[in-house]
Amino acid sequence: MDNLPQVRGTITHQKSLAELTWMRVGGPAEVLFLPADQDDLCEFLKELPPEIPVFPMGVGSNLIVRDGGVSGVVIRLGRGFNDISIEGEHVTAGAAALDAHVARRAADEGLDLTFLRTIPGAIGGAVRMNAGCYGTYVADVLESVTIIRRNGQVEERDAADLNLAYRQSTLPDGSIIVSARFKAQKADPDVLRQRMKDQLAKRDETQPTKDRTAGSTFRNPAGFSSTGLADDVHDLKAWKVIDNAGMRGARVGGAVMNEKHSNFLTNAGDATAADLEDLGELVRKKVYDSQGIELQWEIMRVGVRKGEDTAQ
Repeated sequence: MDNLPQVRGTITHQKSLAELTWMRVGGPAEVLFLPADQDDLCEFLKELPPEIPVFPMGVGSNLIVRDGGVSGVVIRLGRGFNDISIEGEHVTAGAAALDAHVARRAADEGLDLTFLRTIPGAIGGAVRMNAGCYGTYVADVLESVTIIRRNGQVEERDAADLNLAYRQSTLPDGSIIVSARFKAQKADPDVLRQRMKDQLAKRDETQPTKDRTAGSTFRNPAGFSSTGLADDVHDLKAWKVIDNAGMRGARVGGAVMNEKHSNFLTNAGDATAADLEDLGELVRKKVYDSQGIELQWEIMRVGVRKGEDTAQ
């Protein structure tokens, strides 16, 4: 780690990640790398010893970094990866482009990607998690992605190759999404702008948008088909089963399950990453014990707990 490849971007050792996440908690990255552009990232990965782990990080909107920090190299994409271009019905966006910015730019051109407007984060994370709301998912509009493999090789992959499902995708280990191409339906720009305005109003009315959260904490539980087998229906809401378990407003240290929306794990001011994760696990236990439902984390948790010396 003391002899990393030469780069045109920025390399920082022991960089605190707390300030780069919406939760404002967590320890340092052993190394944080901000590549200047795609070529800089390719060359870095190509020359980086394969035994050194890498973790691609977006804007930290759906992330808890544990208090012990993250070993290896955390790669954060920035200005060299946030371009948005539009051609006909196609929108191509860099992985670091904010979802909201992509939605607005598309709307100005009469293209409907309005579902992205209220999704916190950037396009890379939206693709990786198959983000969605108001009945539309990334999978419905994604055509292809450009990725960089761990060995520095650039590949373009069709959306069908990602096996997009509810809040998940399949990508090669160590690969980093650098851009995505969408095909959107045409619509009147004024109609699209009004729709986004209405969506924002609804979100602000029902979600704690002013608090330190990382969006929805748990995935909505899978439903069951007529055969009794779990399917991909998610009509059962995580907030409802959390309420049924009596966990709205529950606290551990400085962490709380938000009173306004109980599926929003919140840093009430002085929480540690351990407080947040411990409260989340307590909620999962209470829901399982009371209803037999096993909630799955939607927030990504990375790094090690304080005092540990191996990454999870």
